[in-house]
Amino acid sequence: MPKPNKGPRLGSGPSHERLLLGNLAAQLFTHKRIQTTETKAKRLQPVAERLVTHAKKGDLAARRRVLQVITDRGVVHELFTEIAPLVAERPGGYTRIIKTGYRKGDNAPMAVIELVLEPVQFKNKAASAEAPAASEAPADEAPVVEESAETADVEVTEADEAAVEAAEASADEAAAAEEAAEADSDAPAEEAAAEEETK
Repeated sequence: MPKPNKGPRLGSGPSHERLLLGNLAAQLFTHKRIQTTETKAKRLQPVAERLVTHAKKGDLAARRRVLQVITDRGVVHELFTEIAPLVAERPGGYTRIIKTGYRKGDNAPMAVIELVLEPVQFKNKAASAEAPAASEAPADEAPVVEESAETADVEVTEADEAAVEAAEASADEAAAAEEAAEADSDAPAEEAAAEEETK
């Protein structure tokens, strides 16, 4: 007999193992959570994930592939109509295994395998990229406030008006400082030109 490459064999042979995993998967989709040994849970997880992936496709070929593993048509119908829409946005990881200790009779390690049906929440990459870009802006530059047709009907509060006035004042001060700096740098050049004309 060839040596199994995916862990310890469950049952007496490969056909018995396939039937056992199919029945465990059917019970998992029926009850959404089952308790079994840790070894069986680890072997069931990839089988159940693959079946959920087929169910997310939702076509006839996928339904027939799932029916090869789970022979109960009621369970397959529940998988395609109830479970698949709940995990439609999830890119993977449809099941989780939680270790629960040891069985009282034979001290076998036990685990609970359950479906992850909570809605997935993605991190917004666009918002996180804009936040550092806004903080990297120099402090000298005042934010430009433009009024568009969409924001025309929004009420402007006193705090917003004060912020706009402060920004305009700092912009005016910056412009005045630049003009003074230019005037100072032009003054020695004008004096040198005047001295040359007098000679």
